[in-house]
Amino acid sequence: MDSQPGFDVAALHEWIGDRLPGRGLPLRATRMGEGTGEANALYWLRRGEHVWVLRRPPTVVNAPGASDMNREWRILVALEGTAVPHPAPLLLGGPDGPLGIPFLIMARVDGFTPVGVLAAPYDHPGGRRDLAFALVDALADLAAVPWRERGLDGLGRPEGFLDRQVSRWLGQLGGYQTRDIPGLDWLAGWLEASRPPGHPPALMHGDYSPYNVMASARDTRRLAAVVDWDTGTIGDPLLDVGHLLARWTEPGEEPAIGVWDIEVRDGLPSRAELAARYADRTGGDLSALLSALPYYQALALFKLAIILEGSVARRRGPQAEARAAMVDRLIRYAGLFAREERAAAKEVAR
Repeated sequence: MDSQPGFDVAALHEWIGDRLPGRGLPLRATRMGEGTGEANALYWLRRGEHVWVLRRPPTVVNAPGASDMNREWRILVALEGTAVPHPAPLLLGGPDGPLGIPFLIMARVDGFTPVGVLAAPYDHPGGRRDLAFALVDALADLAAVPWRERGLDGLGRPEGFLDRQVSRWLGQLGGYQTRDIPGLDWLAGWLEASRPPGHPPALMHGDYSPYNVMASARDTRRLAAVVDWDTGTIGDPLLDVGHLLARWTEPGEEPAIGVWDIEVRDGLPSRAELAARYADRTGGDLSALLSALPYYQALALFKLAIILEGSVARRRGPQAEARAAMVDRLIRYAGLFAREERAAAKEVAR
């Protein structure tokens, strides 16, 4: 048995017992490679020919409510049998279990995180374009999940969701802010003054980007899975759309977050084309969506900046300076969306 993962593999093996196949065979646990599980630790579990994924919280949680394994389990169970691609939930462990903290075990997903220079079948413009639309299609499917019927009442507080966002995130920031953040006060004021009516509540992911999905190696038109559901809630689904599109980079632009997700962007559709896809898949009003998107894009970057500011307070020296620069950049780009100065086509080719 592998003694390197930082927990008692023998105790986990005994806890799993015959609830998963392969009892009697040795269990091996291996931490996944660099770049996986940024917010939560991920491990391969292997018992004979059977392979699963274990997910547990990190040592330091970036935001209150993040890395909530019970929440993630509840959402994954609710997604079973829906059109939303996701890892199948297998077992949930609590703090009295073999790891001493909550964790979950999921089925292995045949796919990969679509960031950097993409491998086949996404190494050509057509494949990358399919992937972009698949990202939006998964959000449309998510918005259609009948969350009450799926037992998700009480997962969040949908009433007044959008009204609470600015004060909620500023309240969190107040718990660790150690510096002035350029442009933050103006942006917060604009978000409070410019709030749209909001959208009917739906199940949200809460941190939707190419980093939190898995692309299929076989079907470019459908994701293999959407992963990392620990911040999911019931709220305004357009905030997920805003989060995806705020980080989406068009020709001649630099990425809002300062680093590229999909590096080779030939073939990728524009933000307006992705918005049109979402409106078409959900039956929404495209004009109304395009009008509201600057708000949701600005709010998404505002939220992300505040979460990342927590790590500025924990770091020292060049690491803290680099993270602070990223936060400042996010607030600046949120302001560009708020003022509608971020280059984006308003018309969609028909």
